[in-house]
Amino acid sequence: MEMTGSRILIECLHREGVELLFGYPGGAILDIYDALSTAPFHNVLVRHEQAAVHAADGYARATGKVGVCLVTSGPGATNAVTGIATAYCDSIPLVVISGQVPTSLIGNDAFQEVDIVGITRPCTKHNYLVRDVNRLARTIREAFHLARSGRPGPVLIDLPKDVMNATTTFVWPEEVSIRSYNPSYRPNLNQLRKAATALTEARKPLLLVGGGVCLSGADEELAWLAHELDIPVIGTLMGLGGFPGDDPLWFGMVGMHGTYVANKAINSCDLLISVGARFDDRVTGRLSTFAPDAKIIHIDIDPTSIRKNVHVDIPVVADCRLALEGLREVLAPGLGETDWKSKHSQWLEQLGEWQNARPLCCRQEPDGPIKPQHVIRAIYEMTKGDAIISTEVGQNQMWAAQFYAYKKPRTLLTSGGLGTMGFGFPAAIGAQLAFPDKLVIDIAGDGSIQMNIQELATAVQEKLPVKIIILNNQYLGMVRQWQELFYKRNYSGTPMEIQPDFVALAKAYGAEGYRVTKLEELVPMLEKTFAHPGLVVLDIQVDREENVYPMVPAGAALDDMLLV
Repeated sequence: MEMTGSRILIECLHREGVELLFGYPGGAILDIYDALSTAPFHNVLVRHEQAAVHAADGYARATGKVGVCLVTSGPGATNAVTGIATAYCDSIPLVVISGQVPTSLIGNDAFQEVDIVGITRPCTKHNYLVRDVNRLARTIREAFHLARSGRPGPVLIDLPKDVMNATTTFVWPEEVSIRSYNPSYRPNLNQLRKAATALTEARKPLLLVGGGVCLSGADEELAWLAHELDIPVIGTLMGLGGFPGDDPLWFGMVGMHGTYVANKAINSCDLLISVGARFDDRVTGRLSTFAPDAKIIHIDIDPTSIRKNVHVDIPVVADCRLALEGLREVLAPGLGETDWKSKHSQWLEQLGEWQNARPLCCRQEPDGPIKPQHVIRAIYEMTKGDAIISTEVGQNQMWAAQFYAYKKPRTLLTSGGLGTMGFGFPAAIGAQLAFPDKLVIDIAGDGSIQMNIQELATAVQEKLPVKIIILNNQYLGMVRQWQELFYKRNYSGTPMEIQPDFVALAKAYGAEGYRVTKLEELVPMLEKTFAHPGLVVLDIQVDREENVYPMVPAGAALDDMLLV
């Protein structure tokens, strides 16, 4: 069948199972938008290209499917770069389609021309410039394969306008084979045997859950390992939800704002089993003091992540779920020979003592200012963990990580690696479109929410009941905290006293808005917010100079924490 490039694109997206396309039109992609009017999937009009990528990202994180977005050439493409880099850092599968000037004008500084392939090369898994319509279908097929396989990530396809107008016979490539790309999924049996031996010898083992557990669906196998061998579990920010946050073996998040017990455990264990984590600087603290007495097992699908930052004794290059399944098979014959509870009881008692000595603190005075930690705990108590939580970036993100117990994978959507302000609300839109009957909450700061607040129009247009909870301290809170602790309270550039009336702004967009200024108003207003059938912005005035603790100063050891 003869088709234009635009029609081939729509047909390929349909065959890849695309349900939602997030985009913003422009001159270079008008032919695509013309074809989209009869597409068999829903086209979501956002109000900014960065939000298109974040919304596709949120959809992908919540569903495990590939998120797809469409932007025009030039500024449309460059506006998408922050979202692409966000997905790249957190290994999120996206296909980003950008328009481009006609091939005859590429390199001539044409109107709205930019070398988006060159710009995004460092922050995409791969990218393509399609110069021949006959290569279009295969390129799209390869892009989806690359995005979802191996270590997932964003792939960009740059489409010149003339290629979209050109016609050719459409042929759907049934098979995808890329000679230079063959990710390893199955673990090496000898490495699994070494890991099993290390597990049976350890007296103080510790499981570290990374984002790879959530991405690969390895949570059930990890829970089996923890419960069968009575091993305590901690997690990275991206690993939250990979192990139930209300389980007795769970000891919280590790790292710069991790729990006291988790950070102490890392530097006291004799065996660290890292599953799907990449040991970034926010997790390790000072590398020379990280897990000094531990043998380290590192399971990760990306071989370049292993030994990149820390020394690893037993590397296992594999999909996390398949690796844990294989480890279970290796361990199974000898499991009954050891009383694991007795063997690890002293270690677990020590962790319990540390946990009781320095629990996460929320000192809410009945007549004092509202503490943001208290807000997060109230949200958790109301939802019982049965919600999808997205966050912006900063103090709000850390409090959401510390005080909400995530029980399942893909229920926390947050920008971990890049730390992108403005991520949370568009990501919540993507998740809510994927799960219209789920409660989706964006926990925001008054600074971050303003980065993409124009997406109120998108949420209203799509009739989405997202709940935005603003922890409003009239500061860029995390930066202000650093200024307080390390810059002698020189609050340069961080006060945010001039800000919109968020309640009035919500209503101006056609949403509902409420405000909380007193503690006694908090629970009734949260109940009212969650009961409302539509989009709600809840502006909560919280303690202005409340800090996130514990805190490991930059360059310090994990167990050298600033405490309340």
